[in-house]
Amino acid sequence: MEFKHKSVLLEETIEGLDIKPDGIYVDGTLGGAGHAGEVCRKLSAKGRFIGIDQDQDAIIAASERLAPYKQATIIRSNYCYMVQELAARGIYKVDGILLDLGVSSYQLDNEERGFTYRVDAPLDMRMDQRQTQTAGDIVNGYEEKELYRIIRDYGEDKFAKNIAKHIVAARQVKPITTTGELTEIIRESIPMKMQVKSGHPAKRTFQAIRIELNRELDVLRDSLDGMIDILDDGGRLCIITFHSLEDRIVKTIFRKNENPCTCPSDFPVCVCGKKSKGKVITRKPILPGETEMEENPRSKSAKLRIFERVL
Repeated sequence: MEFKHKSVLLEETIEGLDIKPDGIYVDGTLGGAGHAGEVCRKLSAKGRFIGIDQDQDAIIAASERLAPYKQATIIRSNYCYMVQELAARGIYKVDGILLDLGVSSYQLDNEERGFTYRVDAPLDMRMDQRQTQTAGDIVNGYEEKELYRIIRDYGEDKFAKNIAKHIVAARQVKPITTTGELTEIIRESIPMKMQVKSGHPAKRTFQAIRIELNRELDVLRDSLDGMIDILDDGGRLCIITFHSLEDRIVKTIFRKNENPCTCPSDFPVCVCGKKSKGKVITRKPILPGETEMEENPRSKSAKLRIFERVL
């Protein structure tokens, strides 16, 4: 299956990066290299691009797409290791970093990957297929209280308790091995009138399991400060999120880096000594326009936030 993914907020992201032709730019979620291709097109022979992705299929697709650009280096890794991967290549400062946190169209549409609830497939959901744990291990191995926690916190589903209860009851009869089996269990856990009002009943639970399996929120939370630290003066960090949990983390960390002062508000001067690392460019997130949402429905929940480093 060909790796296809329509890049979301493409023009807005490229504009937000404010690309210098001889600069160094990093895409931590390379995917099919949609954003990356546009970045490389704006670089001169002196510029440099580093693309990072943990998905082998993405690495293969991006390598083919970026083959004409000698400035491009592609690394199979998780973006949480970005600082170490760059340092290993003698890079300690960059002019821009991009993260597109959405699941790619390829991953959603490839039945074997088990990301979607719309077809019956093995319960996988691994972003990095070198990882041994799968979604099936979580569904069949987590205690009921842990399933409840992740569905409540990562899926924000008000029926989390009932869904966890039904999962545990079903797996006592036989292991849950496919997305179709899990979807039917979730359907039985949610009142029909709520299913009609709230879209597909499995959407939130699948999101929760995927986030837990791939440690998506932990990786994001633990990586952003380090990314801001390696930005050169005027360098920008552009992040596209697709749900409120991600967006909240990005918004909070950006604000903290802009104003890290912990002094009480009634202090006349700052005495904590914590200095601002830069400024938030997007006071409100940039959203896709009507045309993009019509052409690419998966862009509807996307939000772009931008931080600029000031040394």
